[in-house]
Amino acid sequence: MTATDHHDEAGIATELVDRARAGDDQAAAEIFTRYQRGLLYLLRRWTGGDTELAEDLLQDTFGVVLERIREDGLGDPSRLAGFLHATARNLLRNARRKTLRRRTDADTDTIDTATDHRAGPLHSTLRTEEAQVVRQVIAELGTERDRQLLYRYYLAEEDKDAICSDLALDRVHFNRVLFRARQRFKTLWQSKWDRSAPGDSSMSREIGTRDLDHV
Repeated sequence: MTATDHHDEAGIATELVDRARAGDDQAAAEIFTRYQRGLLYLLRRWTGGDTELAEDLLQDTFGVVLERIREDGLGDPSRLAGFLHATARNLLRNARRKTLRRRTDADTDTIDTATDHRAGPLHSTLRTEEAQVVRQVIAELGTERDRQLLYRYYLAEEDKDAICSDLALDRVHFNRVLFRARQRFKTLWQSKWDRSAPGDSSMSREIGTRDLDHV
């Protein structure tokens, strides 16, 4: 990249960040479109070719960065690409730590679940109620494709390739459409539920923002 190219990229990044900070949803979509291909390439390398994990981290990275932009802004908007890369690395590191903890704590979790009979039914009931509220919000989204995509991918946990086939999407287009659907879900969710209310559930955060663990 030449000095001129670097200057142009810095200017474009600054403009996109400023627009996104001001609430411009189109700018958020442009950020995803502009940087997602290069970031996905890096994530595939960092994950050793695990495409599924790379694509999940891609979605989470943009969710975290856009939330940061809208709430606090970036110290240097011209370094948006670097901030995306650093965030992706942190999320990957956290995902690996979670995986390690799950393996290490598996026996303890099994014992806790078996011995604490009171927690099981309550947890199950709460998760059921939580899923019902999320389904309600998904049902109110304006486009059928958004509704299908979010329900089938997050709630029904259908295979990504099957969804792509049914909706005539390739994987790159799937990522772009999923990103936009998540943004619309988040906007609708926040318009219906106060952030501090019980309705701001882990399941809704998974779809709308940064949670890495699928339902």
